[in-house]
Amino acid sequence: MSKIEEAQEILRALGLPPAQYNEMAALTFLAVCNIKENDKWAKATRQSLGVTKGIMTFVNENYGKSYAPNTRETFRRQVLHQFVQARVVDYNPDNPSLPVNSPRAHYALTSEVLEVVKTFKTRNWKNALKNFIDTVGKLSEVYLKERELIQIPLVLQNGEILKLSAGKHNEVQAAIVEQFAPRFANGGTLLYLGDTAKKGFVC
Repeated sequence: MSKIEEAQEILRALGLPPAQYNEMAALTFLAVCNIKENDKWAKATRQSLGVTKGIMTFVNENYGKSYAPNTRETFRRQVLHQFVQARVVDYNPDNPSLPVNSPRAHYALTSEVLEVVKTFKTRNWKNALKNFIDTVGKLSEVYLKERELIQIPLVLQNGEILKLSAGKHNEVQAAIVEQFAPRFANGGTLLYLGDTAKKGFVC
């Protein structure tokens, strides 16, 4: 069995749907685990990687692929986004305050998945896998709470509170609504507020 097939088997066992254990997902997983074709899974490591210069470069150089830079969004939207939701990887673990669209965005294998991966093809695999699956829901809740802690609260004139994702753009928006508008547009109505991490708020 090739390393790509083994990565697919691990992702399947972790409970990901078929779209998240296709070849691109498997290659992405191998990159964040830092596993090459002849490596043993016990040598997996946790390292932060960007998409283009980290994950895609690793895949192209070590698995003979030729993904072009313009496929970056495919990796991000069709693989990494779901990996974050499934608690397979952490998003911006070294700097969680980075805005969603930051060019310095990076991903790293979660510590919990790393421990599971290292047991693949050993007698401890089934127990490690069961422990992960039993606790992943709780870990997801903790992750969401951590992300909420760094959100930017925005108080509207009617008292409603919105939470914007972290980033300079949203800091400016919050300052305009809370400080500029009351002084220079008193009585004005906020019609729309965009957020880089969401479709936007309609107010």
